[in-house]
This record gives sequence, C-alpha cells and structure tokens, in this order.
Amino acid sequence: MRSILFLLLCSFAFGCSSKRESIAWPAKTFYRYYVVNGYKMFYREAGDPGQPTILLLHGFPSSSHAYRELIPMLSGKYHVLAPDNLGSGFSDRPDPAQTRYTFDLLAQQIDGLMDALKVESYYIYMHDFGAPVGYRLALKNPEKLKGLIIQNANAYMEGLSDQRREFFMTAGDEGSAFPIEKLYDHVSREFIINNQYLRDVKQNEIDRMSPDTWTHDSVFLQSKKDQRIQVELFRDYRSNLLLYPAWQEFLRSRQPPTLIVWGKHDPVFMAPGATAYLRDLPDAELHLIDAGHFALEESPYQIARLILEFLENT
Repeated sequence: MRSILFLLLCSFAFGCSSKRESIAWPAKTFYRYYVVNGYKMFYREAGDPGQPTILLLHGFPSSSHAYRELIPMLSGKYHVLAPDNLGSGFSDRPDPAQTRYTFDLLAQQIDGLMDALKVESYYIYMHDFGAPVGYRLALKNPEKLKGLIIQNANAYMEGLSDQRREFFMTAGDEGSAFPIEKLYDHVSREFIINNQYLRDVKQNEIDRMSPDTWTHDSVFLQSKKDQRIQVELFRDYRSNLLLYPAWQEFLRSRQPPTLIVWGKHDPVFMAPGATAYLRDLPDAELHLIDAGHFALEESPYQIARLILEFLENT
C-alpha cells in the first residue's frame, strides 16, 4: 500500500512513470550572485543547464522567494532560473536618488544576467511586474524565446479597471488622486499583508498563505530608500501601458507557445485581461483558476502540473 501511494504521489507531483529510476526528483536549488553592469544580481538556480531553461520573473512586492515552492517541482526536468530584480530581494539596490528606476533598467539587468550565464533560449514565466520585464526581453531577443507562461501578468487594457488605469497613468503626478505620499502607503507592511497577499483569499482559506511572504518582503522595504525604489517603479508603470500595443503586435506576429494560468479573483489584473490574450494568441492554453493575484501562493501544485503538461506538449 505504501509503495502504491508513493507512486501515485510521484506521478501527480513530478509526472514520473511507474519505474522508480525514472522519477524526476527535484534538484538542489543554489543561491548565486553575478555582477551585471556593475551591480550584483542575485538568482536562484536549479536543474541541469543542458535542459530547457525556464526563467521565472517575479512581481511586486516580492522577489525570487515567490518561486520557492515552484522551483523544486520544475527542476527535476528543467533548468530553472529565478533572479531578483535590481532593487529587490538580495540584488543590489543602488540609491534611487542617483539611479533612475525604470522597467527598462530592470529588463536590461535581467538580459545582461542571461548573457553572462550564456543562456541561449528560455521559456519565460511572468507574474505582475514580471510582464513588463519579460516582454522587454522578448521584444529584444525574439530568437531566444521558446514560450510564455503568464500568471496574472497583464498586457491588455481589459485587465484593468478604470481606477487602476488612472493609478498607473498618473501615479505620483502633481494633482493626481495618487500623490507620492499615497504611493508610500502601498509599500507599508500593513498594506502588503492586507491589500496584497490576503486581499483575494477567502477567509476560511487564509492558512494557504505563508507569513514567510510578507515577512521576507518587509525586510527589504524597511528604509525610505528601499521604499522609494518601488515608488519610482509605480511612477514608471505608465510606460508599460503605452507599450501594450507593441507587446500585442509581438504576440500576433510571433505566436509563441503560451500557457495562461490566471487567478480569477484578482481585482487588480482582472480575468478579462487573461481572456484578452486569446484575441492575439488563439492557440494559447487558458486556465482561470480559483485563486487571486498571488495564485502561486494559493495553488502551487496545480500551477506546477499545468506547466509540466504544457512543456511536455510544446
């Protein structure tokens, strides 16, 4: 009985066969740094570099820590890289008074890291802020892109409420409904806990959300300088909305293999933003799952299985 349960669990989690020697056991995750353009970039790496690479791009307010559960489930069969953006997590955080934080800069650093690590091609998993970084990489290096895994990562106006569009287009402007002081509220510990991680979760399922998430994020957002980094990225987010047409044209023309896994209870990047992808990617695989913005925190095993099945069939 125990051996049967073992094989069933193995088959569900890792897609292995009934032969024990074919089990795709998780690989050890390594925690590494590489200096890119003078800045130290932190990244998590697991799996055989000879296998296809999956590049995991994190969102706000998190870091590569967001992928701590997903990495082991992918690393038995794939080479997995999860970097921290410049200004996030364990990567360097140059002073925002002297360095202008933009999504162009974040993408430039990740692109430089991939070059330094000699990664010739990759699938991109993008969440939240990961979308503007990922699409910049894809447009710059279309020949490197093997496919997309999109999880609550917006590229369509349908995914934004009127208020959210106003926020992204006017954040920090003089006379805006979202002045600088209000932006700093978005990086407070209380906001991150209650208006980020717990906002979309059913009250009887709060125990799905690990306190490691906001505790980890809050450590890197204690100083005014660190908070300002994220505030500056809020202010630059309008550049992404202006690029939506270019991203959509890229998808229409290139038709990359695409898996869309979207927490349907997300009020920030709403479910219509997920279905809008099908307008340009009619062959994309779409799953609207019973989760919110941080779907990977709520349903990591469901998402891992969908990714493994998608990659097996790509």
